[in-house]
Amino acid sequence: MQTPKSILLHLDGSARTVERIRLARQLAETFDAEVTAQPCTLSALMRYPFSIEAAAEAVAIMQEIDKDARDRMHATFMEHGAGSPRLHWTEAQSDGPWGFGRRALYADLLILGQRDRNDPMDGELPGDFLPSVLVQSGRPALVLPYAGPIGPIGRNVLVAWKETRESARAVSSALPWLRKADRVDVVAYGEGANESLQSLQAYLRMQGVGNIRLHPGGDKEEDVGNKLLSLASDLSSDLLVMGCYGHSRAREWVLGGATLSMLQWMTLPVLMSH
Repeated sequence: MQTPKSILLHLDGSARTVERIRLARQLAETFDAEVTAQPCTLSALMRYPFSIEAAAEAVAIMQEIDKDARDRMHATFMEHGAGSPRLHWTEAQSDGPWGFGRRALYADLLILGQRDRNDPMDGELPGDFLPSVLVQSGRPALVLPYAGPIGPIGRNVLVAWKETRESARAVSSALPWLRKADRVDVVAYGEGANESLQSLQAYLRMQGVGNIRLHPGGDKEEDVGNKLLSLASDLSSDLLVMGCYGHSRAREWVLGGATLSMLQWMTLPVLMSH
C-alpha cells in the first residue's frame, strides 16, 4: 500500500474521541496526509423513537439534543486538533452510521474506536457499527482500544499472519508502518505456519522491511485472539496488524473467532483489513 493520504476520522461523544483526534493529527503529519473528521452518531429520534409519536415540542427537544451533541464534538475537535491545517471538520451525514460507511469508501485509512459498553455514550451508535464499517467498506482501519494510553504507534509492530486475502491486505496496508518500524514480529498458527512465515519474511524484505523476527505459534489455531494479545504484551508491541474476518447473515454480523476476540478485548491499537 502507498502511504495513506486520505484519512477518515470517526467522531462521537465518547471519552476516547480525544485519543482518536490526537492520533489522526500525528498520522497526518507523519504521512503528509489530510484528515476528514466525520461526526457520526444515531440521532436522538432514532435512539428514542417513541418521540416521533409525541408532541411537536418533544421532537424539537430531540433535535436540540442532537445539536448539543454536535457542538460538543466540534468543540472537542477544535481543542485537540490543535489548529492543524491537515484536519478538516465535515458535517454529519443525514443517515448517520450508514452514511459514514459510504463515506469510508473514499478514504485510504479509517480511524475508529473499540466499543465500550460501560461508556455513557455507548448508545450513540448501533452495536454492530464497528464490524459493519470494517466489513462493508473493505478499507483498512486503525481501531483504538477503549482503555489505556495511546502513545506513538508503529515502532514495535506485531503481524498476525495467515495465508488469506484478508491477512494479505492487512499486511499491504501496514507497509508504511512496517518500513519505518524498529522491530517487526510476525506470528502464524496452524499447519504450515513455519513455511508461510518464511514466505512472508521474503516478501517483506523485498518491500524494504528489516529487523523481522518470526514466531511460529504451533499447529493449533485455538484461542488465537487471546494468544495474540498475550504475545503483543510480551513483546511490548505498540501496533497489531491482522485480517478482519466476517460476513453478514440474517441481519447479523458473523465474525471470525480472532476478529471477535480482538474487537472485544484489544489492549493495543489494531490495524485491520477485510
